[in-house]
Amino acid sequence: MTKQTGTKPQGHQPHGLSPAQAYEMMQKNPQAVLIDIRSTMEHLMIGHPRDSIHIAWLDEPDWAPNPRFVAQVREVLLGGFLGADEENPPTVVLICRSGRRSVEAGKALIDAGLTNIYHVDTGFEGPLDDKHHRSTTSGWRYEGLPWQQC
Repeated sequence: MTKQTGTKPQGHQPHGLSPAQAYEMMQKNPQAVLIDIRSTMEHLMIGHPRDSIHIAWLDEPDWAPNPRFVAQVREVLLGGFLGADEENPPTVVLICRSGRRSVEAGKALIDAGLTNIYHVDTGFEGPLDDKHHRSTTSGWRYEGLPWQQC
């Protein structure tokens, strides 16, 4: 894993991390922010990584991208004062259910000029297994990383 130094990720996509790599990054860098981008219902009912911040990328009732997503992330980053012009920009790690929505949300942040954007490649619950269940092959919860439910 390479450290970003304020440049846009290659291909304008967030860098993928395993759940363990993301957790380690969060432990080593107290300035890093873990943002759970799942819907409000997923965040509340299924659980979420401990100490994550919830900012939905897609949410009920219309499931359209959150038009304030980038602004809300910037608000978390010290009121929007940190970002593209910083020599050492803050690290943002996005997590969704299985790792797909976090790529799209990460692209939106990168397109808005933010750097040091990562995503958890297997998400909170991981992909569906052959019985259509999640959390059985990979993901934050599968790996036993700290999480909680409301």
